[in-house]
Amino acid sequence: MTIRGRLVIAGAALLGASALFVSQGAAVADPHGSTERPSPSQSTSLRSLAAQSGLRIGTAVNMDALASDAAYKAIAAGQFSTVSPENVMKWDTIEPTQGTYNWAPADQLVAFAQQNGQLVRGHTLVWHNQLPAWLSQALPSMSSADVAALLKKHITDEVTHFTGKIWQWDVVNEAFNDDGTLRDSIWLQKLGPAYIADAFRWAHAADPKALLFYNDYNIEYTGPKSNAVYSYVQQLKAQGVPIQGVGFQTHLDTQYGLPDLQNNLQRFSDLGLKVAETEVDVRTTLPVTPVEQNAQVAGYTSTLQACLAVRSCLSYTVWGFGDAYSWVPGVFAGEGAADIYDANLQPKAEYTALQQTLALAAAPARDDRR
Repeated sequence: MTIRGRLVIAGAALLGASALFVSQGAAVADPHGSTERPSPSQSTSLRSLAAQSGLRIGTAVNMDALASDAAYKAIAAGQFSTVSPENVMKWDTIEPTQGTYNWAPADQLVAFAQQNGQLVRGHTLVWHNQLPAWLSQALPSMSSADVAALLKKHITDEVTHFTGKIWQWDVVNEAFNDDGTLRDSIWLQKLGPAYIADAFRWAHAADPKALLFYNDYNIEYTGPKSNAVYSYVQQLKAQGVPIQGVGFQTHLDTQYGLPDLQNNLQRFSDLGLKVAETEVDVRTTLPVTPVEQNAQVAGYTSTLQACLAVRSCLSYTVWGFGDAYSWVPGVFAGEGAADIYDANLQPKAEYTALQQTLALAAAPARDDRR
């Protein structure tokens, strides 16, 4: 039976299942030529269960935690088959002083991935946030031609540095407002809408084999934003711009209900694009009640089901896995508990939900997901 034909159980029904995991994943082909080592067939880690459906399951990695917390490092290595940098590939880290590059933290993440048979999602080349101070100060007074040259150099330098080591690049991040208009970022002000297409062309020239994604939040729900992004990437495709995928961040909140995510993944897929869920977490108000945790379990279950149901959904990435390291409490006052492990790095019901959903969907690895 194929993935599309398998029934999956509702999130609340998963709460009583036990959480088991091991450290190695099953074999999955790497588009850059290497393969993961196979593990025993009884493995119940997320990565090995996902491999049985031809899916990559990943996490964003906090490099400070990776260096200082042995339990965190073991989970990051054992449970996931892809990794994304939380911050160390963003412009403010890569080039803190103009012309002086700080590749070391990102190189360490790439080395960690290679040691553990994992692929890397590069995040992110063009964004309006986390720009180095020297750049933010210089941009307003620069000419459009100089801004274009600077952005091209940044993209070219970073992609070239990691050529052959990055599976998917988030080339442009969060370029749209929730009402469907283009965000009035410094890039739009200086370069106009063409900066998006140019960014993809420059990235492709630097590494023709990397998959290039547009990445955004709140496009999981059908509405003005997802419709605008759909129309825009459709135009890019028609113009021959080398865009291969769209990333759905999938930051959910229990107070807003579940998105019609499968429908949105599928319609973007129908454009001939790959899709991925790139930053999944499900936050809620604190302290967490049983009702709220049931809603979180349903959020993780339904989002993973959506990816499994869409053939071109290549990967499902949680934005960090341990509540102690989550970005959510620092941004959303009174909210948290968004991840699949608790503050002590013990698996939660949300972890079990992913594990059981993958187990039920298990089928021979699907080469057409690559």
